[in-house]
Amino acid sequence: MTEQDQDATWFLAQIKPNSHRIAERNLGRQGFQTFLPLQEETKRARGKFTTQMRPLFPGYLFVSFDVATGGWRAVNSTYGITRLVSFGKDPTPVPADLVTTLMLRCDREGKLMSPKQLAAGDEVMMTKGPFAQFIATIESIAPDRRVWVLMDIMGGKTRVAVNADDLRAV
Repeated sequence: MTEQDQDATWFLAQIKPNSHRIAERNLGRQGFQTFLPLQEETKRARGKFTTQMRPLFPGYLFVSFDVATGGWRAVNSTYGITRLVSFGKDPTPVPADLVTTLMLRCDREGKLMSPKQLAAGDEVMMTKGPFAQFIATIESIAPDRRVWVLMDIMGGKTRVAVNADDLRAV
């Protein structure tokens, strides 16, 4: 994160369905700084599991600009953008600490990194594999970053070993 990132005023732009890449590219061409946090999502399609990068906040993208220069009008008219989120006639800035915290939790490509500190008893959601989107409770954590979780399957508790990178805190 650069010094410019920390001093920037961030706004939330609503994007058209499945247009996050188009909007991000077009805003970048105009010189706007954007931030789109992504997370891995596993889905089952045609009997196979596929993992894709999906926006953490579907339908929204963070964009930075100077309100005094009227840059928000250019953002609103960018291909792929529906509108800037506003309360009143002018766009409403997003709290700077929120965007900064999100940026710190993401890598250079905007991928949300897994939480580093998990503890026994924490509720987590599986993000990959056949149990993607299942909620489980951490039973124990081995030194090799293998996490033993308890899942409620068909009315009974089942113990499963997973990689810590495949879990997200709930």
